[in-house]
Amino acid sequence: MTASEKTFHRIINELPKGIEGKMFGAKSIKAANGKTAAFFWKENMTFKLDKETQLEALKLDGSRIASHLYATEKPMNGWVLIPERHSEKWLGFAKKAVDYVENI
Repeated sequence: MTASEKTFHRIINELPKGIEGKMFGAKSIKAANGKTAAFFWKENMTFKLDKETQLEALKLDGSRIASHLYATEKPMNGWVLIPERHSEKWLGFAKKAVDYVENI
């Protein structure tokens, strides 16, 4: 298991409202309503965020609007990929993502 995968599993264990699941075959974090809040893919995390939090996340070096895993030319509106080098920030964004998807 890579360091990034360990971080993903630590986040799942620390999120009181997060449930481990799958999205497009990737490990994911779901809210109690079944909606996906974040997913782990190729050592990075991608989060479903409100507009204000998207802008905050996009300020991180290397962060970008996510694209579909298997159709990379298609952007995933509302989803931001945050690279592994910012993994210390993943838990905070995961909490915000779960809170956000619970209310949409």
